[in-house]
Amino acid sequence: MNNSESTASLIQAFQGAGQGQVFRYFDELDGDGQAQLLAQAATIDLAEVDALVAEHINGEHSSSVDLDGLTPAPYTALPANGGDQAQWDAAVEAGSAAITAGRVAAFTVAGGQGTRLGYDGPKGTYPVTPVSQKTLFQVFAEKIARSGERFGVTIPWFILTSEINNDATVAAFKESDFFGINADSVHFIMQGLVPAVDYSGKILLAEKSKIAMTPDGHGGSLRALVRSGAVAKMEELGVDCVSYFQVDNPIIQCIDPAFIGFHVLGQSELSSKMVPKAYALEKVGHFCMQDDAALVVEYSDMPDAMQEQTNADGSIRFNGGSVAIHIFDRAFIARAGSTTSDLQLPFHRADKKIPYVGADGVIVTPEAANGVKFEMFVFDALPLAKNPVIIEAAREDDFSPVKNAEGVDSPKSCKRDQLRMFVRWLRAAGEEIETDESGVPSTWFEICHLFAADEADFVAQWAALADRPAIVEGLIIE
Repeated sequence: MNNSESTASLIQAFQGAGQGQVFRYFDELDGDGQAQLLAQAATIDLAEVDALVAEHINGEHSSSVDLDGLTPAPYTALPANGGDQAQWDAAVEAGSAAITAGRVAAFTVAGGQGTRLGYDGPKGTYPVTPVSQKTLFQVFAEKIARSGERFGVTIPWFILTSEINNDATVAAFKESDFFGINADSVHFIMQGLVPAVDYSGKILLAEKSKIAMTPDGHGGSLRALVRSGAVAKMEELGVDCVSYFQVDNPIIQCIDPAFIGFHVLGQSELSSKMVPKAYALEKVGHFCMQDDAALVVEYSDMPDAMQEQTNADGSIRFNGGSVAIHIFDRAFIARAGSTTSDLQLPFHRADKKIPYVGADGVIVTPEAANGVKFEMFVFDALPLAKNPVIIEAAREDDFSPVKNAEGVDSPKSCKRDQLRMFVRWLRAAGEEIETDESGVPSTWFEICHLFAADEADFVAQWAALADRPAIVEGLIIE
């Protein structure tokens, strides 16, 4: 089929699907504009769009979530909170063996920009450490590199980018020489896009030569892993445990032996970390059970009165906070990320203000919601997975995201949390460190994650030092 035939065939397919308006201005465009529009249109699954419109636009769409019979999900508690130390020790041993065997890869969802932080660039290039101002990507790279060194293996790192930040992300890695990691072990994949539609189900044009496309959500990361060939690459490398985390959380344990061990020992397809909520109405998802299946219910879908329910001892009943830290079985990703599998993550509807080209050819910037974007949530994979495992994580050792310019979950709060973590590591190694009442040291210092990836690693590394440095202002332990 020549170019003119393929163009005609594509346009005809859109017309047959009732989406011919996408090519309304095609004849007005120059060659580059036509090529851009055709390239975009060729990526769209018209059958999927038709199904989404049927369900979310023309169907009896309801944004309410079924809360019937909802109970808190069980989880494995930390030893400090009553968990079985022997069980955790066994998990560390099993996880360490899996890492050493080359079964583990890291997967970072990094499609976002630093807009909310007032930063122009991929969020992963935002500086976050308290002394050296290392970026999020560098922190993760150092943790992954150190974990590889610790267990004598090269750990593959898969990074999900987006259309808006892929080029800048790849450039940042090249400019920094991949932060010392072997470039061949770093794999970039791009998040999928889905067209936005108006309330009649018609695909919107952002410009005459450009379809209004939006990211398919963090749940779309599973489809991206499959479509990009990343899952096939993992199988080739012998990887079957994928450590999933989001780019905004620098204190995450990227490669956590205990977590991996619980996943392996539980023969789980999807394991998750829960963090006890800081307060009843904290804006995190809730790990729950319903009809014998584990699931996550977003805070926005659970009434305040339910979130504030307490147990007999006064503790919060729905206390299991979801913080987007998971381990996926590779074969499960292959099924959940396939469009032909028995497992399908659902799409969710989001009503948005979407700029579009009006009937007169002029771009309209709406003042109210005028259309729908479709996205998938990664936690919707939980009820689809066999043998889901949920373990408790200590917030101070695993979760301090950088989301807001100021206040809660800001660069300032995250730096202070990192400092508190460094103090705990040194104290665990037997050192005395002076701090204020909140645990922040009077002397700011930093532990490079090429030296230690977690507390247990630091204690061992510190003990092995023949000449330990004095903790002084601006020290970087490396």
